[in-house]
Amino acid sequence: MATTTMQDYWHDVKEAVEYAKSISFDGCHKIYLAMDDTQAEWFKANYNGEGCDDRTFVGTSEQMFELLQNWYENSCSLKFIESVTTNEDDPNKGFKNLIPQGARDEEDEDEDEDEDDES
Repeated sequence: MATTTMQDYWHDVKEAVEYAKSISFDGCHKIYLAMDDTQAEWFKANYNGEGCDDRTFVGTSEQMFELLQNWYENSCSLKFIESVTTNEDDPNKGFKNLIPQGARDEEDEDEDEDEDDES
């Protein structure tokens, strides 16, 4: 069975961002793509507190993809990226994992081992 690589995950993110209305970040590890206007409005209302107006973003798909990469790179270790679509019947079914929590390439693991060896 083939292992899903970070490149595969980022491919999924790039495809999803083409249809996203906005992107949002909790400032720590939760990164979301709002896939409809209802979700975009929810994140705009809930992820932009006082002094925190940079946690939702609307732009071109290229701009949003670049910012998603930046947020992901600068997140804590529990990071993940999900798309969210409104599902009135079961709101939990509106979430789609694009980069699951704990995802990493084998190369990343090799780098971590090298860092441990240096300690």
